[in-house]
Amino acid sequence: ECLDSAGWLLTLLTLAAARGTAVLLQGDGYDGLLIAINPQVPEDQKLLANIKEMITEASFYLFNATQRRVYFQNIKILIPATWKANSYGKPKHDSYEKAEVIVAAPYWKHGDEPYTLQYGECGNMGKYIHFTPNFLVNDYLIDVYGSRGRVFVHERYNNEKPFYNWTKSRIYICEKKSCTEGNCVINQLTGLFKEGCAFIPERTQTAKSSIMYMQSLSSVVEFCNEGNHNREAPNLQNRMCDYRSTWDVIISSMDFNNTLPRTDASLPPPPTFSLLQKRDRVICLVLEVSHSMNGDDRINRLRQAAEFYLLQVVEDNSYVGIVTFNNEGEIRSQLHQIVNKHVRKQLASYLPTAAPSGGTNICVDGNIYGSEIILLTAGEDGGIIECFSNVINSGSIIHTIALGPSAAKEVEQLAHETGGLACFASDRLDSNDLIDGFSAISTGNGDTFSHSIQIESAGERTESYKQFSRTVTIDSTVGKDTFFVVTWQTAEPPRITLLDPSGKSYTNKDFEVNTVSQVARLQILGIAEVGEWTYALMNTHLSLQALTMTVTSRAANSNIPAINVKAHVSSDRNEYSRSMVVYAQVSQGLSPILGANVTAIIKPETGDPLILELLDNGAGSDIVKNDGVYSRYIYSFSENGRYNLKVHVQRANKTVRPHPTVPWSHSMYIPGYVENGKIQMNPPRPSVINNEDIQTRVGGFSRTASGGSFIMSAVPTRPHTDVFPPCKIIDFHARTANDVIILSWTASGDDLDQGQAEIRTSESPLELRDNFDKTMLEIFVFKPEAFATENITIIYVAIRVIEKASLHSDVSNIAQAVKFVPPMDYLTDNPKNKGPTPKLPSTQI
Repeated sequence: ECLDSAGWLLTLLTLAAARGTAVLLQGDGYDGLLIAINPQVPEDQKLLANIKEMITEASFYLFNATQRRVYFQNIKILIPATWKANSYGKPKHDSYEKAEVIVAAPYWKHGDEPYTLQYGECGNMGKYIHFTPNFLVNDYLIDVYGSRGRVFVHERYNNEKPFYNWTKSRIYICEKKSCTEGNCVINQLTGLFKEGCAFIPERTQTAKSSIMYMQSLSSVVEFCNEGNHNREAPNLQNRMCDYRSTWDVIISSMDFNNTLPRTDASLPPPPTFSLLQKRDRVICLVLEVSHSMNGDDRINRLRQAAEFYLLQVVEDNSYVGIVTFNNEGEIRSQLHQIVNKHVRKQLASYLPTAAPSGGTNICVDGNIYGSEIILLTAGEDGGIIECFSNVINSGSIIHTIALGPSAAKEVEQLAHETGGLACFASDRLDSNDLIDGFSAISTGNGDTFSHSIQIESAGERTESYKQFSRTVTIDSTVGKDTFFVVTWQTAEPPRITLLDPSGKSYTNKDFEVNTVSQVARLQILGIAEVGEWTYALMNTHLSLQALTMTVTSRAANSNIPAINVKAHVSSDRNEYSRSMVVYAQVSQGLSPILGANVTAIIKPETGDPLILELLDNGAGSDIVKNDGVYSRYIYSFSENGRYNLKVHVQRANKTVRPHPTVPWSHSMYIPGYVENGKIQMNPPRPSVINNEDIQTRVGGFSRTASGGSFIMSAVPTRPHTDVFPPCKIIDFHARTANDVIILSWTASGDDLDQGQAEIRTSESPLELRDNFDKTMLEIFVFKPEAFATENITIIYVAIRVIEKASLHSDVSNIAQAVKFVPPMDYLTDNPKNKGPTPKLPSTQI
């Protein structure tokens, strides 16, 4: 239950030892790894059995690969509510959105190929590992990718493919569905293999590394290390990890700081598995009504936002109860299951309309047990820290909304410790932050088809008899349960005009107007028309007032996921001197959406907001170009305290030509093996959906999303000295053309991703990395005259950016330019050279 009729308020702090659902290394065993199955996946007990088998194999494989250091100890598998009830346990702080591993339908780019979504820096954990049900159930894919346990370890330590020197691997000519035995022909003029050549390894090998390259081979049991890592390979591992080996990256991570290998001969125990299933969603609204809520129209804004949540956001069949508190608590509504609109309106009627006198005491005695708690507070509570020792482990997920600058400073920790969302709403009346905060609190169960999606959230302080007007785009992926909601401050509503794409007009008479709450609401019947909707709000009051418009909808089709936006920052607590990144992931299901205009709005407790354009260009903070993750460094903080993050996403109705993306980590598809001198081909790589079709089909759309809140400290008083160097260039490229080397990169500048470029060359990539200042300085386009010319000459080039305060970036990724000079005797008219192109006697990789 959520509410206990014998008591009234919270023993709210049901904190687990771990923060949210994070995986922790306890001793030498990983504890708390969460694997979540998507609600769209049909029930299949074989799937569960194979997941257990995969992790068990992975645990022993990882133990040996890390030189007897770590293994998987306790694993949680989250069963979707769409599966039949069984003797499954009840999850505590676990949700699909927090899972480290998801099992879901294929993502267009990879088909059944396992991959890790990674958009952080080298050494950072990926967002999640994605396995398809088909990969986990059908054994024919084992020949293609290797055993599932090995694949899991490969994805868990997700660095891009290294290159290695194999003694038993050849290049073969593959045409149509067969490959020709024998060596592959090399074009003497270009130095390249003939088109159609494919790399096919010998199945029987003696090489032990590397797991990050070809874990499918039985001999491969180690990560590459300092002794065998190929630093000259032009791959993402070297580019992003400064030419360090995978083992060097792993052993330097926080998990391995104090972990030593076992010295005895014992093996770790096999993992234990907990099968968990959440049924109905249970939510308690816990709302402060103390004297802290009296100013800045707070109590009315609370009512507007909570009513918005109850009438439009919370999913059908959820159970909801309401509690208010100041020095004491009061149960305003016991649990009601939302089965129709009448129940929603009944719950909304229990919301507070006034704030009585009394202080704030979040930790008053009593009991509330529940799946989720939404805590809204505006007052200081010096005793909140006392709750932290009162851990009762009831498993509640606590979402927090701090209203105004005086809200208890420790309240965000409740959300962080229990896997909830922390939000902050300023007292700016045109900000719409409270509604945005409630809108961002979703089930987290992976069922995106039932989620409310925010299309628009905007506000403006509007002069008397002036208009606030904008256009929003309803796309084909949404349209069900579409609401337009207007709020204002005075007794009478503004004059509302809404035009749909066909020109039909909606005015005040079409809206449901509540003059007490100062809210007007219009629900579009059926599926809202696709196209541009234009609204205009006229302030008919004699003085300036804040007017806002919020538009929400749900997926129009239960088989087609809606375009969704998720926003967050790289750290929820940060000091000014440390760089910080804001991210917005724009996707349809698991497919990235490209070509969007993404704007982040970062609002402090007081003062003006910071507005940033986020980019998906593969430069600066954006690790991978065209992966649908838009990002930017943020550094222009004006004050200490809480900040609120919100993103606006817009894309015009235009065709976007997708570019190939380079995922951080995916398991290699092996076309076949050579066994006993004969080529054994694997099944063809599974076909995938055309990305271009997806991008064209999507068309134009609008979205708004809240990224929650974060806290900044140690912000210097202005004016302050420049402490941020330009960001490292990570997309530096070099190519040869007509005896010159042409360089290209995405421009960087002072203050991270906003100088001058210093370009240097060397015949050694490590010389550039370790002794950049001592290598040869070059201009932008140059002839490689300083280097000896052989048949194949490789010149390494790197760049460093310097800004006006003489701060310089880290050395860029090291680009390489290759010049191939055909042998002179091959170019003469000697009749001996008229024969067929020679073959390499033994082409080795």
